[in-house]
Amino acid sequence: MLAHRQSQHLAERLIREAVLKQGIARDQLTIHSDRGPSMRSQTVAQLLARLGITKSHSRPHVSADNPFSESQFKTLKYRPEFPDRLASFEDGLDFCGKFVHWQNYEHHHWGLGLLTPAMVHFGQADTMLAARQAVLDAAHTAHPERFVRKPPRPLALPAEVWINPPADQPEPRMLQLPRYTNLEQQVSQTG
Repeated sequence: MLAHRQSQHLAERLIREAVLKQGIARDQLTIHSDRGPSMRSQTVAQLLARLGITKSHSRPHVSADNPFSESQFKTLKYRPEFPDRLASFEDGLDFCGKFVHWQNYEHHHWGLGLLTPAMVHFGQADTMLAARQAVLDAAHTAHPERFVRKPPRPLALPAEVWINPPADQPEPRMLQLPRYTNLEQQVSQTG
């Protein structure tokens, strides 16, 4: 949603429409937000309670407490087509619409095993990873000398991702990504 201003009613509408569109069940979702007035409002709090959505807020006075949002902002700002200035609200809507589509349907994320968010969200991850494994198996069969340590495997999806883990969950472990020395090694490892 792109709006001229933020308000509790727009935040409520955004959340309500997203929950309905995505078929979110009770007690399935946690929403992490800053401590802005819209997200702390009674209107939004009542909606979240009605829908069985858990609230998670950033730590007070910490502007960069959501690494996922911060990463997305950086990706947005470093896109080659990111404008110095938007000429109008409609230009902003057009630019952001294109960015969100690219981010979700075209951009392959390291943290998602080089899958797109859409592939993971729509349940295509297992199929995509199996297809990658088939390509890697064929490469290994054709040239086993290129794989001196072990047969290649595609990057895996993380089992869980938390910003603020519940008290009964163990502390999250950092996802360790392989370090590649050259592009050929990266391609042979990731398919």
